[in-house]
Amino acid sequence: MHEHAHHHSHGNHLKPLVWGLIITLAFAVVEAIGGWVSGSLALLGDAGHMITDSFSLALGAVAAMLARKPASREMSFGWGRAEVLAAIVNAVLMLLIVVGITIAAFDRLRAPQPVQGGMVMLIASIGLLVNIAVAWVLHRGEQTLNIRGALLHVIGDLLGSVAALVAGAVIYFTGWTPIDPLLSVLICVLILFSSLKLLRDAVDVLMERVPRELSLPLVGETMAAVEGVRSVHDLHIWRLDSSMISLSAHIVVDDLASWPKVLAILRETLIERFAISHITLQPEPLHVDKTPIIDRVSGPQP
Repeated sequence: MHEHAHHHSHGNHLKPLVWGLIITLAFAVVEAIGGWVSGSLALLGDAGHMITDSFSLALGAVAAMLARKPASREMSFGWGRAEVLAAIVNAVLMLLIVVGITIAAFDRLRAPQPVQGGMVMLIASIGLLVNIAVAWVLHRGEQTLNIRGALLHVIGDLLGSVAALVAGAVIYFTGWTPIDPLLSVLICVLILFSSLKLLRDAVDVLMERVPRELSLPLVGETMAAVEGVRSVHDLHIWRLDSSMISLSAHIVVDDLASWPKVLAILRETLIERFAISHITLQPEPLHVDKTPIIDRVSGPQP
């Protein structure tokens, strides 16, 4: 006697990722040409960063497409966790980029390079507008782990454009080149914190951790307080994917005849108070026949 309430919505995850991919890839090409012409390693580095972003958005788009596939005999929960895997890959990629940029920045501090400040300012300004546009498109979509992963890359780019703009201006007006690597290290620190948080959230889902915003004892106590419920055991709460929380539990009731009414109250409580939408509850009578099963099935053994 199980009760399932199953709601899924992956419909609007794909479009923002595809648009983000097209815009980011197009500008990465522009930035690479600009970096090559101006002799700016900062712009070339940022172009490489944006191509990595394009890869991350493409990965996110594929994961969102997989997440829309219906459940099957083999994948009975559907493909929702493809988005979580994409978020992990994105977070790890960002951590690698942070390491790469930091190493390059220290090299640049030891051996400063000449940079055409004016051209860097111009291209960085266009890059800033492009990144704001992509971030806005992604932010309007539903905030799944996958979209958050893609948004993280774009925000990293946006900060990169701001740093390149400031560095270009400082170099253009004062000729002080160390500003470029110093600002890139500051951005790396910001990206690092966001990446680690995204990685933690994605690992939480894969490890079936109780969502951080919920308390297992509190949910159990709330369920046990419903009239007609004697106790709750084998309570499990986990994220099925980045947008849906699941719960399963055994409910000991005073009277099995009152189960439909108790079930309706439990479901309403879980959905309204805790936003838990995928619910599986197993009722158990208060007094269970303790006769061994083998005796009841086949009679006394010789």
